[in-house]
Amino acid sequence: MFSRALVRPPGASFAQGLTSANLGKPDLVLALQQHALYCAALEQCDLELTHLPPEPDLADSTFVEDTAILTACAAIITCPGAPSRVPEVASVAAALPPFYSQIYSIQSPGTVDGGDICQAEDHFFIGLSERTNAEGARQLAAILAQEGFTFVTVDIRGIPGILHLKSGISYVGDGRLVLIDALATHAAFRDYEVVHVDREENYAANCVRVNDQVIIAAGFPRFEASIRAFGYPVTSLDMSEFRKLDGALTCLSLRF
Repeated sequence: MFSRALVRPPGASFAQGLTSANLGKPDLVLALQQHALYCAALEQCDLELTHLPPEPDLADSTFVEDTAILTACAAIITCPGAPSRVPEVASVAAALPPFYSQIYSIQSPGTVDGGDICQAEDHFFIGLSERTNAEGARQLAAILAQEGFTFVTVDIRGIPGILHLKSGISYVGDGRLVLIDALATHAAFRDYEVVHVDREENYAANCVRVNDQVIIAAGFPRFEASIRAFGYPVTSLDMSEFRKLDGALTCLSLRF
């Protein structure tokens, strides 16, 4: 159960953000509208939001998930894998002390993006990717072990089409993992019930369970039907402008 979330709206340079997508230039005005609806959806799930001000010179700063990993007992400040994103960390780190007395940090040359980290109850999946390296994963694993969590690493560097681990996986509770086909048979996930995502709807794999609600990206009817079949209430949101920058639902908030 979550009670709070930290969010930040897109800034003036949003359209210049990093991307591997070929979906056109993002529309900042539309992105701000979509972000406002995202925040409203979190509030409807009974979360109290902390709104960080926009960072006009940091194009990717709305994707706050990559800057920290928040557990029930401790916060872990990351060291993003893209050098241009490292300055995003400071303001997020400054916002956390009112909520956490225990705060760790990943140290260079280790790199970790929060989008590579998926928590399933007291267990963590740590993605090795272009943004999260082996040294960052090692540091994170040591912190998690110290805090009493279990973990496993999942190497996604050979899987085309996904930037972060959570581009292809979400934990929706009740022992269920949403997985794209490329990850569905991985040994790390063998003890979970798999909610499959059709290849044509891979983007939908990044969804977020917030208390009793599952928030999904709009426009993926087969996946929405699969989630509803489990009895979860569903909220669907248009994510078109964030998708143009490889962003998705979990990227836009830090929930705790």
